Amino acid sequence: MDLDLRKLRYFVAVAEHGQFGRAAQALFIAQPVLSRQIRAFERELGCALFTRTTRSVELTAAGRQLYEEAQRITATVDTALQRVQEAARGERWLVVAFSPGLHVSEAIRAFSAHHPEVGIDVLPLRWWERDAPLRDGRAHVGYLRHPFDDAGLRTVPIGHETKVACLPVTHPLTGRSSLTSADLDGEPILDARARRTYTLDEKFELIASGQGVALVPLSVAGSYSRPDLAYLPVTDLPPVETCLAVPQDGDCAGVVRDFLGIATATLRHHPAG
Repeated sequence: MDLDLRKLRYFVAVAEHGQFGRAAQALFIAQPVLSRQIRAFERELGCALFTRTTRSVELTAAGRQLYEEAQRITATVDTALQRVQEAARGERWLVVAFSPGLHVSEAIRAFSAHHPEVGIDVLPLRWWERDAPLRDGRAHVGYLRHPFDDAGLRTVPIGHETKVACLPVTHPLTGRSSLTSADLDGEPILDARARRTYTLDEKFELIASGQGVALVPLSVAGSYSRPDLAYLPVTDLPPVETCLAVPQDGDCAGVVRDFLGIATATLRHHPAG
């Protein structure tokens, strides 16, 4: 079967938006057209990709597997096309990915002062994405948090940050000044194993509505302040390590090497800033 990239992109849009209506708006096509394309895609594959309700859609087991594969496929194609176009224009670009809550702006400013001829793109990572953009070619450098699979990557330690508990502001525990892990026993923890969410906004909306709690790095808490959420330190949790990462088999010379050196010095000075 020939892979239809257009239908694959349509599928990814529906998976990420959770509704045909919002996905159709994002794709600038009519909702009935999108629905027909997804139905045709399911017939071609011989399996259902979504479980449909009147208000939303959820991925089936086959749909979840395809979504993971689709992200790698579409990212690789997009990156290849972009680099072909950049080469044709004689441009030099560096793409820097960063995990939620981490900031690379100061490192980019320092690098750009030395290399004004190099264009910079940034790639905000979804909270569960981690090292994928370094492996599929979307990014040259990543500012990441452990844990992730660092096989095939060169990593440079930057620092550590603590984790805090994120709870709805109405939760009984919010009257405490700090917590231990034992205080959260029996609480529904919203993580990838319990409930897959595709954005932090989605996760925090679920927490605020009383669907569970989460453990998040302190820098994420600082970047996502909301009046209906409370953040409390959890005193017995181990700190989270942050690092810079580049592919071992990539081109760690020239601008990548220079950025790594400048960013290491800058970010170690302000590790979670």
